[in-house]
Amino acid sequence: MPDPPDFSKSTCPLPLRDYPSIVMGHGGGGRLSAELVEHLFLPAFRNDALANLGDASIVASGGERLAISTDSFVVRPLIFPGGSIGELSVYGTVNDLAVSGAVPVYLSVGMILEEGLPMAILAQIVDDMAKAARVAGVQIVAGDTKVVEKGHGDGCYVNTTGIGFVPAGVNVGPGLARAGDIILINGTVGDHGMAIMSVREGLEFDTTIHSDTAALNALIADVLRAGGPSVHSMRDPTRGGVAASLNEIASSSQVGMVVDEASLPVRSEVRSACELLGMDPIHVANEGKVLIFVAPDRAEQVLEAMRRHPLGADSTMIGNAVAQHAGMVVARTTIGATRIITPQIGEQLPRIC
Repeated sequence: MPDPPDFSKSTCPLPLRDYPSIVMGHGGGGRLSAELVEHLFLPAFRNDALANLGDASIVASGGERLAISTDSFVVRPLIFPGGSIGELSVYGTVNDLAVSGAVPVYLSVGMILEEGLPMAILAQIVDDMAKAARVAGVQIVAGDTKVVEKGHGDGCYVNTTGIGFVPAGVNVGPGLARAGDIILINGTVGDHGMAIMSVREGLEFDTTIHSDTAALNALIADVLRAGGPSVHSMRDPTRGGVAASLNEIASSSQVGMVVDEASLPVRSEVRSACELLGMDPIHVANEGKVLIFVAPDRAEQVLEAMRRHPLGADSTMIGNAVAQHAGMVVARTTIGATRIITPQIGEQLPRIC
C-alpha cells in the first residue's frame, strides 16, 4: 500500500484529509478548488507574485510589468454550439490577462491528443485557435504536442499560457475592490455552461443555447480608458459562475457585496435549462463575461463605454460592494428578502471549460 500524502507543509491540512483522493469537485472552481490551492499548492510554491491569486500574476521585467497566466481546457464535447475547445483555450487565457489589467500579446499552446482523434476534428480545433488569436490580436509563439493511448485522453486537452504587458497607471486586482464600488457586468449569465449541458443532456428549446465564448480584451481596454484608476477590480466569471467570482473578490478585498437578483440578466432559455437541471444561473460558468468593480463617481461613464462595445450592449449594474458583512455576498431577491450567495462546494458542471 502506498504511503499516505504528506500534509506536513500545508497551512491547514484538515479539509484535504477528508478527501484521500482527488474528486471532480477539486477542479470545479468552488470551495474544494480553493482549499486545494490554499492548503497544498500555495504553501509549496509560495512567492509574492503567486500570493495575489489573481487570474494572472504580475511580475517586473526590464522596467515593464508582465502579466503571466496559464490555463488548461478539458471541455466535453470538443465542439459545441457557439464555439470549440480551440476558441475557448485562446479566449480564456486572453481574458485572464485582460481582467488583470494587461494587454495580451503572446500565447503558448500545449496539446494532449488521444490516439484515434479524427484528423478533421483536430484541424477544426487548430483553425478555430488561429482565428481566435487573430480576433484577440495575439500571437501563438510556442507549443508542444503529446499523444496518449486510446482511452486515456478523451480526444483532446489544451493548455495555454499567455503573456501581456500592464500599462503604466493600471492597477487592478482581486484584493482592490472597495466599499461603495458599483458592480457591473457586460451581459447575460450562464450561457456557456448551459450551452454545454444542453448538448450533453439532449435538452431542446425553441432556440439553441449558444456559448458566449469571446475575447474581452478590447472591451476591457474601453473600460480602463473610461474609468481610469476608478476601476478597482475585474474578474471573468468562468468556473463557479458569478457567485464564485464575487465571493473570491469579497474575500480578497474584505468587503461585503449586495447583488440585486432582478438585475442579473439571464436569457429565458438559459433560465429554463437551469430549472430543468436544478441549477442556479448565478453558479453557472461564462466565457465571455466580465465583472467590473468601479467607484460610483465613474460608474455611469464606464457603463456607457461598455454599452458602446458589441460585447457590452446588454451591460448593467447588478449590485455594489459594502462595508458590512465583509467577505460575504448576499442577494436581494425578487420578493424583497435576502439570501447568502456562497460558492459551490464541488463540481456542479464538470468539464465545461
